[in-house]
Amino acid sequence: MPALSYPLENALFNWEAGIERLRELERAGVTQGDRVTVPVRDELRRRLGATFSAGELAELYGSGTDWVRQLAGIDPGMADLQDLVDAAFWQHLQSASDFAGGRRIEVES
Repeated sequence: MPALSYPLENALFNWEAGIERLRELERAGVTQGDRVTVPVRDELRRRLGATFSAGELAELYGSGTDWVRQLAGIDPGMADLQDLVDAAFWQHLQSASDFAGGRRIEVES
């Protein structure tokens, strides 16, 4: 039985909420965001490579983000951890081969 793909729209909903939370934290003067987003994005680059699609990023997200808790320097009990992970995915999405300016690029056949 083939694996079901994780809907990009669901991932976008979570990632957008995460980036908004990161912005709220930054406006409040909380600067912990980079302690999570930078190592998560480094790991995403390692796992996906330099060229990836928005769908591939959503698939990785859909398979779970428990691996984040093992990254060096990340406190697994940190408040807002999942929001910051979601923000890192949103930031990484900006480099997807089929994503530009907050929308997916539709390729015509």
